[in-house]
Amino acid sequence: MSISTIDPAVAESEILDPRILLERRERRLRVIMPIVSILAVLGLWEFLVWYNEVPHYLIPAPSLIAKTLVQDWSSLMQSAAFTVKLTLLSLGLAIIGGVLLGMLFALSRTVEMCLFPFAVILQVTPIIAIAPLILIYVSNTFFALLICAWIVAFFPILSNTAIGLRSADHNLRDMFRLYQATPWQRLRHLLIPSALPYFMAALKIAGGLSLIGAVVAEFVAGTAGQNTGLASRILESSFRNEIPRMFAALFLVSVLGVGIFLVTSWLSHLVLGHWHESEIKRET
Repeated sequence: MSISTIDPAVAESEILDPRILLERRERRLRVIMPIVSILAVLGLWEFLVWYNEVPHYLIPAPSLIAKTLVQDWSSLMQSAAFTVKLTLLSLGLAIIGGVLLGMLFALSRTVEMCLFPFAVILQVTPIIAIAPLILIYVSNTFFALLICAWIVAFFPILSNTAIGLRSADHNLRDMFRLYQATPWQRLRHLLIPSALPYFMAALKIAGGLSLIGAVVAEFVAGTAGQNTGLASRILESSFRNEIPRMFAALFLVSVLGVGIFLVTSWLSHLVLGHWHESEIKRET
């Protein structure tokens, strides 16, 4: 029976390698420093509210917000689930529509010249101005909110995908043409890899925009009831002057936004981390 051994000199060199130690230190600081900063801000907030005796209907203390979050956990979680559902559906539709139309734009300049102005119009027109019309013409409120959130998240995916597909190196294009590569081979081995960094950057942007679109659309709609999102809880709390509950709902919106950003950043590292310069750590 053989026992694999590790050279002590190699193991010691790996442990004492300054670059490895520095990387481990940076990895720890990347987690510790944000937590310390957030705790410091919350502690200062708590102290200032207590010291100045600020009424809770003006600015509630973090402890009161946490208490309200626990007390209204069931209602707030149901609203958070609605907001997450609306956000993810709009983001999924934006990805499907943006990628397919971006590929069509990259393949046909005629189609791009015909349709791209409409995409720009949707992008530059404030969603708060379009939402009332959508709510009038679409009878189902959820679908109306979904369309509003989709409009906000759609353009970054479309624009970046089209640009990325056109960013393939011209020398590589000529080489693929020289070797008579099929359209599928060019798409799979050349165009998609060149577009991936652009798409992942757009995904980070569109993820946050889909959440913003969902919240803004619900604000405009002024929906109420149990099957509504966090924006409705914020509006409802402001009407009732329940400021701690409003801050609790706002906290959950922020947590959702941070969560979406972390997930999209992780996906970007997962997809690009082994080959693209934007994710490969540079040696110092």
